[in-house]
Amino acid sequence: MSDEVDMATIQLNGEKMNFLLGKKDFKTGSRGYHAQGKMMSGGKNYQVNILVVEIGSKPKEEKKK
Repeated sequence: MSDEVDMATIQLNGEKMNFLLGKKDFKTGSRGYHAQGKMMSGGKNYQVNILVVEIGSKPKEEKKK
């Protein structure tokens, strides 16, 4: 098991904040990561949503004859 943590850093108006990414299997069949949270920047509060989707991870549909 790896000790590495999947993380994304958001920089907004010069202020940085780290968000932990959790593995996610999307309803579409694609795989990736997701994170959400709030951060303060420039005296304002922001909601942050991060979506990381692996390109080509969605299963191919079988063609009907």
